[in-house]
Amino acid sequence: MEAAAKKPYRGISMEGGLATWYAKITRKDLGEFERLARELATGLPVGGRVLEIAPGPGYLSVALAKLGPFKITGLDISQSFVQMASQHAKREGVVARFIHGSASDIPLEDGLFDLIVCRAAFKNFSEPLRALNEMHRVLKPGGRAIIIDLRKDASWKEIVAYVDGLHLSPANTWMTKFTFKHMLLKRAYTGGQMTSLAGESDFKSCEIVKNNLGMEIQLIRQQPAAEQAA
Repeated sequence: MEAAAKKPYRGISMEGGLATWYAKITRKDLGEFERLARELATGLPVGGRVLEIAPGPGYLSVALAKLGPFKITGLDISQSFVQMASQHAKREGVVARFIHGSASDIPLEDGLFDLIVCRAAFKNFSEPLRALNEMHRVLKPGGRAIIIDLRKDASWKEIVAYVDGLHLSPANTWMTKFTFKHMLLKRAYTGGQMTSLAGESDFKSCEIVKNNLGMEIQLIRQQPAAEQAA
């Protein structure tokens, strides 16, 4: 008898009402999504292919699609988010494709993307090493992957300041702080853990820049040795 397939995410399923709640909360951060989109667009070639892993409601993917003739794909394990993101792109009048699938088994061909971005989701992957190797597989040689996520050693003071700055309702403020304290921080990685994980992966190494709450991990799919020598 075959063993049951491993659940591709840690925690509860982001579907239905929970997905709607998350979309409402994260919409408060639209300015940050737009800032990050501008940063990511820098250096992308015309027609560059971008994969966002776990785009949720699609705010970042849509913001990036507005900046140039890029080919945007979003991959999410939540059917609710795939539908929400598709509807958001349609409302905003941009072309972005959102598909259902797992980060540990990306249903796309090898060497397809110039850039992969994964924001606020990597800590929830149940097979992080496999997810990194899948990112490496679908990147073009020379392509980069950027993971942006919470640091395990982020201070509670900084988390409280961030949540209070969202200006949510009292109930949503309490719920968001509860989620950070009892779920997200427990799943988060330290910089050292991410460095070790990247070293085990097909990327072999990474660069990490830390900020108040989180860190940005940049990984490059190296050019084949023959091409580097040419």
